[in-house]
Amino acid sequence: MAAALSSRFLKTVRSSRLASASSIYQNGMMRRYSTTVPSDSDTHDDFKPTQKVPSGSTDSLKDLVENDVKENPVMIYMKGVPEAPQCGFSSLAVRVLQQYNVPVGARNILADPEIKEAVKSFSHWPTFPQIFIKGEFIGGSDIILNMHKEGELEEKLKDVSANQKSQ
Repeated sequence: MAAALSSRFLKTVRSSRLASASSIYQNGMMRRYSTTVPSDSDTHDDFKPTQKVPSGSTDSLKDLVENDVKENPVMIYMKGVPEAPQCGFSSLAVRVLQQYNVPVGARNILADPEIKEAVKSFSHWPTFPQIFIKGEFIGGSDIILNMHKEGELEEKLKDVSANQKSQ
């Protein structure tokens, strides 16, 4: 009985996963897009996407990353989402950025291994989180924290804050 219930539960969880649909959070709104099913040998079958969401866009992942960075004055690629970071470094980066009350675009790299690889390729940097400000790759949580402590981050975000307040 317990084995049957466990098997039924796992099937329900697998079929209800949205792992193949990635999301970007912008100004409190979530946008979804789809990607191909990855063939990442490091990912167990239980964590690979099981279904595809129809895509309305033919943009490549590189174009997607370029658009994210271009459209969002502050963009963070992180583990989890700003409201629920899934690693300490991502949490630290979000907390530092929240001190400046600026709009932050975010994408959860755990939801799609292909996005993770595309971002690494775009920035030529292997670790996450990755933060871009006004189209420029800044670095990770350690860099953001150091810039915050030195007052450099406030200067870098001044235009972003001023533009947001005037809208």
